[in-house]
Amino acid sequence: MPDLVQSLQGRDLGHLKIIAELWGIEFSAPDARVGVQRLTSLLLNEKTVNECLAILPEGARVALGELAHNEGRLPWAVFERRYGAVREMGAARRDREKPYLNSHASTAEALWYRGLVGRGFFDTPFGPQEFAYIPEDLLPFIPIADVQRKSPMGRLATPAERSYVIPSNDHILDDACTLLVALRSGEREKGLPRHAGEASSYFLVANPFLPYPLTLDALQILLAEAQLLDERGAPQPDAVRRFLEAERGEALLWLTRAWLRSAVFNDLFQIPSLAAEGEWKNDPLRARSAILDFLSTIPGALTEGDDPSARPFWSLSSLVNAVRQTEADFLRSAGEYDSWYLRDLTSGEYLRGFEHWDNIEGELIRFMIGGPLYWLGIVDLGLPAAPEVGKTPVATSFRFSRWAQHLLSLSAPPGLKPESDHFQVVAAGRLRIPALTRRSIRYQAARFAEWEGISQDFYHYRISPKSLTRAQRQGLRVSQLRGLLLRHAQPAPPKLIQALERWEAEGSAARVDQLLVLRVKQPELIDRLRKTRLARYLGETLSPTAIVVKQGALEKILDGLVEMGYLGEVGALDE
Repeated sequence: MPDLVQSLQGRDLGHLKIIAELWGIEFSAPDARVGVQRLTSLLLNEKTVNECLAILPEGARVALGELAHNEGRLPWAVFERRYGAVREMGAARRDREKPYLNSHASTAEALWYRGLVGRGFFDTPFGPQEFAYIPEDLLPFIPIADVQRKSPMGRLATPAERSYVIPSNDHILDDACTLLVALRSGEREKGLPRHAGEASSYFLVANPFLPYPLTLDALQILLAEAQLLDERGAPQPDAVRRFLEAERGEALLWLTRAWLRSAVFNDLFQIPSLAAEGEWKNDPLRARSAILDFLSTIPGALTEGDDPSARPFWSLSSLVNAVRQTEADFLRSAGEYDSWYLRDLTSGEYLRGFEHWDNIEGELIRFMIGGPLYWLGIVDLGLPAAPEVGKTPVATSFRFSRWAQHLLSLSAPPGLKPESDHFQVVAAGRLRIPALTRRSIRYQAARFAEWEGISQDFYHYRISPKSLTRAQRQGLRVSQLRGLLLRHAQPAPPKLIQALERWEAEGSAARVDQLLVLRVKQPELIDRLRKTRLARYLGETLSPTAIVVKQGALEKILDGLVEMGYLGEVGALDE
């Protein structure tokens, strides 16, 4: 573990002066390099440390004691979840706002600005992981707390509550790729649905047999929070490329980190049964952190591997009841039970007062577990029975997934299925791309093609003149598609390659149009029509008794024929 000198490396001279001020010691130095050495020599003695601890806020002493209890370190994500965030700010903003003097500063910031806690990466059996730590030479002076972790909230699930299991997965990565293609191709508004029920034809995690299917809007907010979209909602090319090329474990961590840290992704506003109205505001990050803290008491949160017995199913109703009994105000304080306007979309009723706690706080807990935590592969869900067509399933239990320990500690989980390099061209320019094809390859191919849906974990696209023209407008070249097919299609059909080359040189070789045709019994009638004001509605002559009618002119032609003394009729489409 780094010592105090190493821990203070990289902190500017202003920060070193803040540490000295908060410790109550005299300090000066010409620069940060010299300052680190001088300050360290002043801090590292038992009397000075005890004096600092004596004036430390109670919450900060508890946090420091827990770190000492855990051999001086905790995963940074766990540390921030329990003790608040350390806000990132430059020296100028820090010196202007003085967050270290703010009575509302988090416990984590109280320790950070005193130099009592460092932040760094350490090797673990599962790869490098970021930790909060007490510097090694400071640790002997810190009293070890007798940490009493909270008792588990609730109870184990009964067999009936876990009768049918929906395992965790990483399908959200494939859904993210689908949405990024649509956004990049300009198809977001007209080509993809807004509602979860319709989204099942686009998104794997929008399966209607899930308690809370992933919605298009939720996914788009998450991608924006992951810095994959700009302020206009358009994909950021460099970030998207890195995300799609990342190993699946790294990409899943990318989205999980964005959700865990987001103050914009509002879990409460994503609950499908509720609508928020009025000007009141909530704190999504605080509520999310509270629920994750409740979950940290449950067996399996920090268990690694595939042994299900170490990650038992937990009763969801018992967790909700336990929170109501002991931590009911985690979302709303007393006055907010009546000032927040939340409407039940089924009944239309406004849910005001503590009597609706289960419809709001309880539903938020159920949604976070059955929604984001499931979407991100952190929990498996348990149902009392297999889902039925036309009925919304209700999760009655959950357990932490084999990836949960990594994701909640902000490290990439191992063991995700690898992606392949190949897809199929099945017929007539149609692409059949397996879900586990490399996402970067599907993204590239899809930008040249039209979406045709999902079936049995395959994505279906079709290359057409329309899709090629759209790709050209976005700066893509047909030669890029040709190279993609030659490298990754199995097989790369010679005729399609030839057709692409010809289209690039000459455009479409043929065109199929849907025409409205006027057929008459006497050829003279067409000649008479051409001599009237109706001539502008007529197109190409197909035969002496047949002529094309321009789009939208059918009624005008029929009315004109009546004025000329003839009756016309519209033939059936299948005639």
